[in-house]
Amino acid sequence: MHSSLVVALVGPPNAGKTTIYNWLTGSRYRSVNYPGSTVEYSEGVTLERYGPSLRVLDTPGIRSLTPHSFEEVVTLETLEKERNAGHRVSVVVPVDVTQMSRHLLLVKQLQAAGYPVVVALTMVDLFKGRGYRVDEKRLSQELGCPVAIVDGLLGGGVKELYQLLADGRDQQNQQMASKSGSSKSLQWSDEEIQKTYHDLDQIISRVVRGESAKSLVKADPRTLRIDRWLMHPLWGFLFFFVVMSTLFTMIFVMAQPLIDFLDGLFSGWAEEVAIMAPDSLVVQFVSSGVIAGVGSVVVFIPQIVLLFFGISLLEDTGYLARAAALVDRPLSLIGLNGRSFVPLLSGYACAIPAMMAARTISSLRERWITIFVIPLMSCSARLPVYALLLSFLFLKGYPLWVSGVAMAGLYFLSAFMGALAAGIMSRIWKGKEPSWFLMELPTYRRPRLRTALRITFDRSISYVKRAGLTILVVSIALWILTTFPNYRESDEGMRLQQSYAGQVGRVLDPLMAPMGGDWRVGIGLLSAFAAREVFVSSLAVIFHVTDDGGGDDTLQESLISAMTEAKLSNGQPLFTISSVAGLLIFFLVALQCLPTVVMSSGEAGKGWFGLLQLVVFNASAYLLATIVVQGLRLFGVP
Repeated sequence: MHSSLVVALVGPPNAGKTTIYNWLTGSRYRSVNYPGSTVEYSEGVTLERYGPSLRVLDTPGIRSLTPHSFEEVVTLETLEKERNAGHRVSVVVPVDVTQMSRHLLLVKQLQAAGYPVVVALTMVDLFKGRGYRVDEKRLSQELGCPVAIVDGLLGGGVKELYQLLADGRDQQNQQMASKSGSSKSLQWSDEEIQKTYHDLDQIISRVVRGESAKSLVKADPRTLRIDRWLMHPLWGFLFFFVVMSTLFTMIFVMAQPLIDFLDGLFSGWAEEVAIMAPDSLVVQFVSSGVIAGVGSVVVFIPQIVLLFFGISLLEDTGYLARAAALVDRPLSLIGLNGRSFVPLLSGYACAIPAMMAARTISSLRERWITIFVIPLMSCSARLPVYALLLSFLFLKGYPLWVSGVAMAGLYFLSAFMGALAAGIMSRIWKGKEPSWFLMELPTYRRPRLRTALRITFDRSISYVKRAGLTILVVSIALWILTTFPNYRESDEGMRLQQSYAGQVGRVLDPLMAPMGGDWRVGIGLLSAFAAREVFVSSLAVIFHVTDDGGGDDTLQESLISAMTEAKLSNGQPLFTISSVAGLLIFFLVALQCLPTVVMSSGEAGKGWFGLLQLVVFNASAYLLATIVVQGLRLFGVP
């Protein structure tokens, strides 16, 4: 391995940098159409099929060597650290040929800083579709560095790119010896930048075949036509609402057959195990504790997969970059800007990586506000809870699209709650730092199904790995707590009241009463601090949904049936329209993810930051849920 030679991928966001890294190293790192995906640089080695291994660094996206953002600082520090360590650094700059003039400026700056550069031309297929062709050999002569054409979709040209790096290492070593000691960044004047752009335009006019080179600085005509509608201050927001509503409606409609299949599968397994030895404690443990507990959450995985897939398609088309630009003005009203859109959107998948993505926000004040409100975004862990409670409300007599619209409403409500919290924070914490937002809007393109499926698979597997063990452990613990010490008691209700969970639950009864619940709901809410999804499996274990057996009901139907039949101590139904609405509001606001609390304190650099969120969000969730329940009952809603 040539450990002294380091290949650093440096380039603007959305130019294909991470895609090239994946082809060179065989990694599966995320590549999206908006800035902020890569926060810390990634390191790997080239695949053996290319030849001797080379170290490869995937740095955050930058547009120049004059640092204005956290990504640019990280990239420059990474390059400087490798060079100061005595390594030979060869820089690969991905250049989107549809935006060649802007992207080649970085090439010129890197050359001026003394770095050997290899240019990797990307998006050539889109370029050809607009009637252009680039002469890469002539471009190489004009720039004074090697140039390769790379197909990010199929990997074409990657081997040739590697060969340029491997063959040129001796030449690069000599070049580095003659150009050493450059500063970390270049402070070019406006006149120098304008002159460089002028020179680059002249180069482009000589290497591009097709229409006038001047038209290259213009956006794709089709993209402009689409943006007239999608970026419109009124129709753009309406389209965004329709897209998101459609996405969540499809989650319910398309996922239902898979949910029914998994539901029937797990309920069948639980029933088959239960009838083997109905009086066996071990059999009850496997049936009610393991299969029913885990299966009650697994049945909702199809909805989570479809959510990831839908967002991946929107990312790949380039639409979500427009959404970031579209919401920049509304975000400015609450003290944020469009750069907060990426972390906030990521919060709908998981708050932990979303908080890491907030590192790209240069303003400390805006970064802290963004981190503070991220837990209010409805992450994927809430989806099984939402799905169960909405199914309880709309299972009978309502078409599936009603649940989908209600689900979309919850997600929009979470965005509203986040905006409200950010607005309050921005007025409490007055800042003097200037706020700026700059991003390039990629050309619209058809989504690549293979890429979307791969991303969906990776995200889904990550979710299962992260939540699966926790769900299993908590399900087992809850079964023990709800079964012992009087496990021989034949009356299920009496056994539950006398169990360890029942004894603890009596303390929670007065606290849960204003929310319309009792100790059983309280146990479920407490268990949800391990993972929100556990609330569903907790109810399945607490109500022993497989104990009846012999019926045709699926696991989900059995759980909803048990919820329908559950009674309070005064004989009133435990789960009603008002109490379920209160639970939805509670889960919408509450912060029940302890790893998120730890991550929040670490990203803010203050130990009290996460604890403040924990207290504020959970107290607010309880208060709002109580207000909703009591308010609905005041108007006669059961």
